[in-house]
Amino acid sequence: MKILVTGGAGYLGTHLVPMLLEKGYQVRLFDAFNWGLRPILHFAAHPLLEIQTGDVRNREQVRDAMKGCDVVMHLAAIVGYPACAADPDRAYSTNVLGTKNIVEELGGRRLIFASTGSTYGKVEGICTEETPIAPLTLYGSTKWEAEQMVRDKNGVGLRLATVFGVSPRLRLDLLVNDFTYQALANRQIILYEGHFRRSFLHCVDAARAFVFVLENYDRMAGEAVNVGDESMNYTKKEVALEIAKHVDYYLHEAPVGEDKDKRDYEVSYAKIRGLGFSIQTRLAEGIQELIKVLRHLRLRDEWRNA
Repeated sequence: MKILVTGGAGYLGTHLVPMLLEKGYQVRLFDAFNWGLRPILHFAAHPLLEIQTGDVRNREQVRDAMKGCDVVMHLAAIVGYPACAADPDRAYSTNVLGTKNIVEELGGRRLIFASTGSTYGKVEGICTEETPIAPLTLYGSTKWEAEQMVRDKNGVGLRLATVFGVSPRLRLDLLVNDFTYQALANRQIILYEGHFRRSFLHCVDAARAFVFVLENYDRMAGEAVNVGDESMNYTKKEVALEIAKHVDYYLHEAPVGEDKDKRDYEVSYAKIRGLGFSIQTRLAEGIQELIKVLRHLRLRDEWRNA
């Protein structure tokens, strides 16, 4: 079996591709490499891996990348509401039109799509896969539009919780990662809407979910599935206090500030748990690994003398 992984050099892809290779799958990694090749160098020489530069917005490149592949794991996207808001045209053309290219070239291949819990928008109470979809951001709406195309082709949409943790393609724009870095680098976290509840998922567990779907595809085809665990439902303040167990910093609760996507709800993961999937990394463990790495990270601003 050969698997095409779009966005294979990204935050999740750099965990997922090595997992697939270790299981003996042939993998074609397809990525625009906007962040360079460094994130994949530790597995780039693997004999079962092919590397192809390309953009999901280019139909011909997508068609060429899919040749000979049996499964497509579609991770390539502009991720998060700040990145989408910064360049709406690029976000729509990548997240929606890029997915349309894949769907229209799919043929009889299996398709597993990285969707997001951000599709739900503002929810009262506990969120399940049956909760009405009402995204409030461009990111959420583009992912929802793409997910519908995927499921119309009998693909699987994985609605991932907010991911966190260390990855070869490290991201600091994720809430847990950002809070941990701020605590280490600035010795303070400025917190607003600290009572807002979120659900979190370690990036390795997110990658594991794609492998799980691959091995249980017939039971999940055409479905949307929340990926995470109820034990990982936390308020933003609870995350900050967990970091405080490991880092000495000042927590400032600000009276102003707003989350644009209004995520403030608990999520049920009964569906994927009933299928046999469970997470392996808890919040405290993920924070400790972040501290281990981020304490050595130094970001420089060329316009500051100190």
